[in-house]
Amino acid sequence: MENIKLTQYSKGSGCGCKIAPSHLNSILASNAAEINDLNLLVGNKNNDDAAVYLIDEQKAIISTTDFFTPIVDDAFDFGRIAACNAISDVYAMGGKPLTALGILGWPVDKIPIDYAKQVLEGARATCFEAGITLSGGHSIETSEPIFGLAVTGLISKNDIKQNNTAQEGDYLFLSKPLGLGILSAALKRGIITAHDEKLMIEMMTTLNSLGEAVGKINGVNAMTDVTGFGLAGHLTEMIKGTNLSATIQLTDIPFIDGIETYTKQFCYPDITTKNFNAYGPAIEGMNGLEFLLLCDPQTSGGLLMAVNEKALPEFYEISKRYDRFNCMHQPIGQFHAATEKLINLK
Repeated sequence: MENIKLTQYSKGSGCGCKIAPSHLNSILASNAAEINDLNLLVGNKNNDDAAVYLIDEQKAIISTTDFFTPIVDDAFDFGRIAACNAISDVYAMGGKPLTALGILGWPVDKIPIDYAKQVLEGARATCFEAGITLSGGHSIETSEPIFGLAVTGLISKNDIKQNNTAQEGDYLFLSKPLGLGILSAALKRGIITAHDEKLMIEMMTTLNSLGEAVGKINGVNAMTDVTGFGLAGHLTEMIKGTNLSATIQLTDIPFIDGIETYTKQFCYPDITTKNFNAYGPAIEGMNGLEFLLLCDPQTSGGLLMAVNEKALPEFYEISKRYDRFNCMHQPIGQFHAATEKLINLK
C-alpha cells in the first residue's frame, strides 16, 4: 500500500469537524409537527447523546450515530477510533451496545480502496472488543474520507442516564484527560512527537465501557461524553435547564501530560474558538489561554459524570477497575444552586 496520510485529505479532524454550536442551533431549530410518542423516553430536545425508546415495561433500546473525517493518518486506527467514539454514546446513556452499522464515505479517485478496507477492519476490531458485531451499513463516494457507526444498545428503564439530570451537591468526574483535539492538530501540522501520537491513539481507542458499569449505580445521576464541544460545551449542556451551576477546580481537571508544549505554539483545532464564542460567556474565571483546553474538541473523549455523595464509595470501587488514565480518584468539581454564571472556575 502507498504511504498515504489520511489527515491530509480532509479539512477537519475527528470531532473537530463538527458544525459550530451557533450554526447547529440554527439547523436544528424547527416548528415542524412531531408525533407525541410516549415510548420515546429520550429524543432530540435535550441535546443528549442518544435516543432511547421503550420496548416493554422494563427494557429500552438506545439508538445513536456518529461519524467524522480522519483524526489520524493510519486507516486501521481511524476505523478503531471512529467506532470507539460512536459506541461511546451508548455507554454515556448507561447502556450495553448490541450491534453496529457502518457509515462509509470514500474518495475512490484519490485514495485506494484498500485503505477503506483497513478502516472497516479497525472498526471490526473495536466492535469485537465491545462484544458486538459490525453487522452491515452503507457506503457512498465522497470528496473526503468519512467513517462512523450507527449503534444500537439496550438498557433497563431504571438505569437510563441523561446528560441534564444532575442534582444539587453532586460531584463531577471526568474519565479521560483533556487535550486530544490539540494533539490531533499537532499531528495534522506534523509537529506531534511519536510518544504523544501513541498516547493519543491509546486514549481514543479506549472504550468508555465504564458507563455501562457505573450506570447501574443509583446515585450516578447524570452522564455524558466529552466530544466536539469540549468540556465547556458538554458541561454547559449538563447544566442548562437544571437550575444549577457548577464550580470546577482547574487544578483538579486532568490534562494530558506536556500538552502545554503545543498550546504555547498556539496549536489547536479551528472549532476551539467557535466553542469559546458559544460557551465562554457562561463561564466565570477563565483566563488567558485556558480556553484552549476547556474548549478543546475531544474525539472519543472521556465520560463526564455527576455522582451523589452517598454513592461515592460504590462509584470509586467500580470506577477504579476502568481508570486506565488515573483520572477518577477525585472529582473535578461540584454542582450547586444556580449562580450568575453556569460554570465557575477556581
